[in-house]
Amino acid sequence: MESKLATRASRRPPPPPQQPPPAAMRSAVWLVGLLVALCFFSLPLFLALSRSRPKLSDVWHLGITVTARHENAAAVQPEPPEAPPASRDRLLGGLLSPDVSESSCLSRYASSLHRRASRHSPSPYLASRLRKYEALHRKCGPGTLFYKKSLMQLPSAHSMGLVECRYLVWAAPTSGHIGDRVLSIASAFLYALLTRRVLLLQLADDMAGLFCEPFPGATWELPAGGFLPEHVEGLRRGSDRSYGNFIRAAKKDRSDDDGDPAGVRAETLPSYAYVHLEHDYRQPEQLFFCDEDQTVLGKVNWLILRSNLYFAPGLFLVPQFEEELRWMLPESDTVFHHIGRYLFHPSNEVWELITRYYTSSMASFGETIGLQITTFAWNPVPFEEYFKQVTACTSQEKILPEVDTASAVLHEATAEAATSKAVLVSSEHPEYADKLKSMYHEHATVTGDTVSVLQPGGAGNHSHNQKAVVEMFLQSYCDVSVVSGWSTVGYVGHGLAGVKPWLLLAPRNKTAANPPCVQATSMEPCFHAPPSYDCRANKKGDLGAVLRHVRHCEDVDDGLKLFD
Repeated sequence: MESKLATRASRRPPPPPQQPPPAAMRSAVWLVGLLVALCFFSLPLFLALSRSRPKLSDVWHLGITVTARHENAAAVQPEPPEAPPASRDRLLGGLLSPDVSESSCLSRYASSLHRRASRHSPSPYLASRLRKYEALHRKCGPGTLFYKKSLMQLPSAHSMGLVECRYLVWAAPTSGHIGDRVLSIASAFLYALLTRRVLLLQLADDMAGLFCEPFPGATWELPAGGFLPEHVEGLRRGSDRSYGNFIRAAKKDRSDDDGDPAGVRAETLPSYAYVHLEHDYRQPEQLFFCDEDQTVLGKVNWLILRSNLYFAPGLFLVPQFEEELRWMLPESDTVFHHIGRYLFHPSNEVWELITRYYTSSMASFGETIGLQITTFAWNPVPFEEYFKQVTACTSQEKILPEVDTASAVLHEATAEAATSKAVLVSSEHPEYADKLKSMYHEHATVTGDTVSVLQPGGAGNHSHNQKAVVEMFLQSYCDVSVVSGWSTVGYVGHGLAGVKPWLLLAPRNKTAANPPCVQATSMEPCFHAPPSYDCRANKKGDLGAVLRHVRHCEDVDDGLKLFD
């Protein structure tokens, strides 16, 4: 503006000489100019230094829109908010590597855009460890020279000593839902990070094609055929290759040195060992979470693990892992939130199902409540009784508005309604969604809010596991989470979302629990079958009282869970 005025002034003839303004007027003008300059320069500096300064990403996530007002407001439609840049949090704060092409896995960089931005950033050390792991996996993964050399030692009765690449093979458990397997794989990967091993998966046929490869330029699937896949199938609890068997012998051999596991030579150990961490594992295998046993296992090049449990909390009980875990995961209750978002990206086929439903049914609502209902054969409860518990939870905790049962007027959604909410109901029993839908259709809410009940997964010729993955990810896009206690599908959904769920407590004697639910103080999944042996005290004990950040679960009395 000043340059324009200067240009215009240069084109006019010079004005006749005038008397200079009085000194008082010159001082006043100078003072006003100084104040204006201070405003322009100090206000941005104040905002920049403010602790509570807003960021552009904060404005976007809050849904704030700035609209210009025109005189003819009716004729001019407000412009929609500017779309976020394609790179907005696409790498999840450094969690993901950019070295995977978008077309090969569409969900990898797009899934997070359907969620509210996470309030939990991964530590720089975790991001660095993940990049180093990816380099190790490319160096040692299937098809590499190191992998071929490592395979050569497997038929031997004893280990050939430590080699450059060591492996952890996750074998599909003998039983368990897809939610159990996802949580178990996440735990196995954390163990691989801690022990500098390469994680390989022997996937069952019903898991094929569900997820993308998570590691750039390498596969995490164990190649079919050969010595290892053929021998993995026969490994069960109590097998000859079970680590619980050979580790006792190794300790006995060291009895002359007070059983110090550090003295066990790698050449005296088998070429591979089987670790059984399914729900039925017993005392010998439970010593897996002891420091001494981990020292011996660290000298075995190949470990085969079979598990259907989220055993990550148990790794925090191992003293030699404590420091590394503190560096990687300073917030103890974000383990699955970070590891799950790093590892699990739906394949393009599954992602198409997810985005199709999200765009057509969920995206338009101001608030979405995820309701994941699971019942268990070992704890049966009548439908009406459990439905009563679900609605008691959502009404008492003000999650969903109550209905006016005295009114006989059918509920109809109107533009004047106070708020528009959606409830995404995931359950293998469709009657829960049907009854909830009827309840909000036949009666008005006492608050005037409109409530729409959504139920995914009904149509289409898709496998059971495909539908389960779709529902887990749709649940992770919800703002509030209400899940049945013990439900691993529910754990995955709210864990990916990074929200603390309301947990429906287990019914007792076929009767609804009272109170019906509690809000979890941690978003972590529960370790349903933790060990009962306290390695530090060398006796059985309460492992929920050993460490401040490892305590009992709200929904499983004997379970263990990570807290911050």
